[in-house]
Amino acid sequence: MAKQLPISLHGGAKGSARTQFAALCWRERRGKVEILLITSRRRKRWIVPKGWPMDGKTPAECALTEAWEEAGVEGKASDACLGVYSYQRLRAGEEDIPCLAMLYPVRVKALKKKFPERKDRRRKWVSRKKAAKMVSERELAKLITGFKPPKSVPKPAEAP
Repeated sequence: MAKQLPISLHGGAKGSARTQFAALCWRERRGKVEILLITSRRRKRWIVPKGWPMDGKTPAECALTEAWEEAGVEGKASDACLGVYSYQRLRAGEEDIPCLAMLYPVRVKALKKKFPERKDRRRKWVSRKKAAKMVSERELAKLITGFKPPKSVPKPAEAP
C-alpha cells in the first residue's frame, strides 16, 4: 500500500472540507494492471469517478455507484480504502469547496456503452504510471502508483 501523503485543505478551515468517495477502477491485461480514467464534465481534466455520500450506502457502494454513473463500470468494489486525497471542487460563480476523497478499488468486469453520463465524459485505460501523470492531484497520483491489486478480493459491494 502507498504511504499516505499529508492532506491539503487548500486554504479552507477544518470544518469546511467535504468528503467524497472515489473509485480506482482497474483491470489486468496481459499480466499488467490498467487504470480507467475519465474526464471531468466542465474542464475535461483526467480524474477518477467520485461523488457525495449516499443515504443507506457504504463508502465502497457509493464509489461503485459513481463508477457506473460516470464511466459505465460494472464490477466489484472492495471495502478497503486505499487512502485519501484532497482537491478543490470548483463551482462557477461560487466559492470553491475543499474536498477529501476516500479512494476505493473497483475491479472492472465490464464497461457498458450506455451509462448516465456518457455524453459528458470520455474514458481511457492506461498504465498506473501514465494515470499518475495524467491526474492533477499529487496525492491521487501517489495512491495510483502504489496500488497493488489484492490477491483475493475481500467481500465486495455489488453493482447497483
